[in-house]
Amino acid sequence: METKNIMIVGVGGQGSLLASKLLGRLLLDKGYDVKVSEVHGMSQRGGSVVTYVRFGDKVYSPIIDKGEADFIVSFELLEAARWTEYLKQGGRIVTNTQQINPMPVITGAAQYPQQLAEKMAGLGIQVDAFDALGLAEEAGSSKAVNLVLMGRLSRYFDISEDDWHAAIEKSVPAKFLEMNQKAFSLGRA
Repeated sequence: METKNIMIVGVGGQGSLLASKLLGRLLLDKGYDVKVSEVHGMSQRGGSVVTYVRFGDKVYSPIIDKGEADFIVSFELLEAARWTEYLKQGGRIVTNTQQINPMPVITGAAQYPQQLAEKMAGLGIQVDAFDALGLAEEAGSSKAVNLVLMGRLSRYFDISEDDWHAAIEKSVPAKFLEMNQKAFSLGRA
């Protein structure tokens, strides 16, 4: 199997590390060789963060170069747009439509770009943009956006929903399991 590449991008503190660990665990359990990068960026300061998940028969490096990502999973709309050059031809962006103002917008030095999902689609990019935050809140916590996004990503994989739920059970504390399972299911639906 050819190596597949997934970038998980967002803003520090949104749960991208749990998402990448969950995805890595699932793929390892399915028998793939998997490489998961560390979080790169200012993960504790609200800055841009990115992790890489690569899987296949044999993976030699955890790094994804420009034009190689099969999927970009984004916790925030501007972060999805920021990383589009890493997407391969025919790749797909799965993104939350939430907008988190970066520092230049907060200070008034810039404005948040409008209609980003439409602009990315206009470039020929396959964009699956939806309100993951609203679904996370429906599941019981705004912090469950990561599991909602994993649920949506799962639609594009030939891996059973039961296998995803088993990986979630191994990845989250028991006291949060039910809420995270619900968040995943809402994202998948």
